[in-house]
Amino acid sequence: MPGYENPWTIPNMLSMTRIGLAPVLGYLIIEEDFNIALGVFALAGLTDLLDGFIARNWANQKSALGSALDPLADKILISILYVSLTYADLIPVPLTYMIISRDVLLIAAVFYVRYRTLPTPRTLAKYFNPCYATARLKPTFISKVNTAVQLILVAASLAAPVFNYSDSIYLQMLWCCTALTTAASAYTYSYYHYGRKTIQVIKG
Repeated sequence: MPGYENPWTIPNMLSMTRIGLAPVLGYLIIEEDFNIALGVFALAGLTDLLDGFIARNWANQKSALGSALDPLADKILISILYVSLTYADLIPVPLTYMIISRDVLLIAAVFYVRYRTLPTPRTLAKYFNPCYATARLKPTFISKVNTAVQLILVAASLAAPVFNYSDSIYLQMLWCCTALTTAASAYTYSYYHYGRKTIQVIKG
């Protein structure tokens, strides 16, 4: 039987903070307030660094919920950032479409895994109970690289109108690099290739 765990850990609260900052960033970008957006993005990045550091160094702060909530927060933040930056003509539409499509599929896979790892009888109350741990996600190396590259592109794109280098060839190179790592990450997460290695079912 899967076990119960405390969902109110510091890393989980930091991940929720990052989710809350995502729409704020989207609004600032659409309003073209890039200076403040850069500051808020730095704050969001700090929450990402802190939640990982705390979870790695304090065993009582590590949780199965956190293993899913941290990447989910990253995906929500990245999705909103890419959509708003595309709206601001700072990131090309095909790249954003590629990233959003991959993240939607991965989030759907997480919900499916949650359903499959719940013991019967499966109920909505049990499914959405954050204390009821059934599986732990183990991100692959390429997925970590991909997230880092995507965030680097976001930072560079946010800074571009501030420092006047929106037409830089280096930004276009970052577009290509981001597309490659996104495709590679999607492949390594495919169920038939490495899927079983990215999920650890919790058995009590």
